[in-house]
Amino acid sequence: MVDFQGSLLDLASDGRDEIGPGGLDPRREDLSAGAWVDLRPAWVHGADRLFETLIDVVPWRAERRQMYDREVAVPRLLCFYGEADPLPHPSLELMRERLSAHYADELGEPFVTAGLCLYRDGRDSVAWHGDRIGRGSTHDTMVAIVSVGSPRALLLRPATGGASIRHNLGHGDLIVMGGSCQRTWEHAVPKSARPTGPRISIQFRPRGVR
Repeated sequence: MVDFQGSLLDLASDGRDEIGPGGLDPRREDLSAGAWVDLRPAWVHGADRLFETLIDVVPWRAERRQMYDREVAVPRLLCFYGEADPLPHPSLELMRERLSAHYADELGEPFVTAGLCLYRDGRDSVAWHGDRIGRGSTHDTMVAIVSVGSPRALLLRPATGGASIRHNLGHGDLIVMGGSCQRTWEHAVPKSARPTGPRISIQFRPRGVR
């Protein structure tokens, strides 16, 4: 399905055989209007092996959406796991538990869902948006994203306009968007004209946020 080049750092890490999250000690970047992002590079040990497993076991599906007067293909593959759905790998359960524990005081509730997106190459993308379906449109919340596979650019910009901020995420990197970020900022994964390997984005959200 995809042509993936693993990271030598991931393969040679520290001799660990397990796949899963490491210590959660993120660095926070304050944005504006009460928005912030937390960053933890290489949070997931064995991220490349996890990528290869998820490619095979997740029931990826293509979607089509109405765009003005025509229906178009969504430029990525998707899979969503609701609150009652078992996740496709035990390491995802552990990530969700660690994130819920770490952000319990700020968030006040656990992360309960997981949405997965597969960006097969540089032609796959997601346009500028905020996760504003549900409570994200009116309340501060958090969305935690773990990236496995080849790095891709995640851009953030104020919803009212302005310069964008770029983070290249892959090989187990974690970014958490919090505070007012979903209401006052937008994010996107742009198309790339350069040769680009595949990436899986794993998005953990609390109840009622999409």
